[in-house]
Amino acid sequence: MPETSRRHLLLGGAAVSAGALLTACTSNEPKNQSPVGSAAPAADDKPGTPVTIGFAGPQADHGWLNAINDNAERRAKTYSDVTLEITEGSNDTATQIGQVQTLINKKVDVLVILPADGKALTQIGLQAMKAGIPVINLDRIFASPQAYRCWIGGDNYGMGLNAGNFIGEQLKDKPNATVVELAGMDSLELTKQRTQGFDDALKNYPNIRKVARQAADFTVESGQAKMAQLLQAQPKFDALWNHDDDQGVGALRAVAQAGRKDFLMVGGAGAKSAMDAIKADTGVLKATVLYPPTMAASAIDLARALGQKKGVGGMSELEIPASITLYSAVVTKENVDEYLPTGFS
Repeated sequence: MPETSRRHLLLGGAAVSAGALLTACTSNEPKNQSPVGSAAPAADDKPGTPVTIGFAGPQADHGWLNAINDNAERRAKTYSDVTLEITEGSNDTATQIGQVQTLINKKVDVLVILPADGKALTQIGLQAMKAGIPVINLDRIFASPQAYRCWIGGDNYGMGLNAGNFIGEQLKDKPNATVVELAGMDSLELTKQRTQGFDDALKNYPNIRKVARQAADFTVESGQAKMAQLLQAQPKFDALWNHDDDQGVGALRAVAQAGRKDFLMVGGAGAKSAMDAIKADTGVLKATVLYPPTMAASAIDLARALGQKKGVGGMSELEIPASITLYSAVVTKENVDEYLPTGFS
């Protein structure tokens, strides 16, 4: 999962749900909104002022990042009044700065930027804003609020909090319950936020104790290797919180190889493979906590609204918000069919 160094943590998971707020978000769209996960606005949507949106993201070397690009492109195609200028993603900050500079020189109407490094790209965000091109800062936040008009992204603290609360409710009646954690990269702020949320949630359940934590690297290979180490070190525990569904593929392989079925697992992000496993309900994976890549589709909605000088449908204000934090919903067997359309590969 990409790094998010976000200032506006909405504690307790009380975040604005962009899924509810931004599906068919601009105020010139009808009230009949698309279902959850649909990239298409309502069929009778009336085009507005033509808007050219520049989109710059990092290299899609992870399932979630690939889904970010896909959501942005598919959403833009649903609008006859939107032209999308998309760059080839790069994890090299200098390359991405050059790509954004090209979009500024093309005089696009609005920029949507998911920076490879928010701090490193802050100056180019400031440059765009000073040039009169509003910026939608997607997920990884710039170092200055002057570098963007609106930030939209996920709630890493909320992911851990909701994962912890879900596990807590499953184990609240079990004396001396134990849990383990398969985290992401400890060098990333988002990993610390997810762990903090998880630990804070467990404070509400005095019968539950975290007995082990292992950091992986958000890859299938690292997930398998680190999970194997956890399983070897902990012959018995009741629940596992895994930060990322991509590394969770590897973690589940390690679980299968060890023949373990004695605990429940909660994943993170919302991959389709995880949702399929939850629906089948034949293994340890019982839930995943969303970090929705649909935020990229919502960013296109916001950019279109900015370009057409519209507000957000469902809100009274004439302007779009300055900050939107997506809610980290918990997907279980009971509600998985609702969220399956948002699952990414």
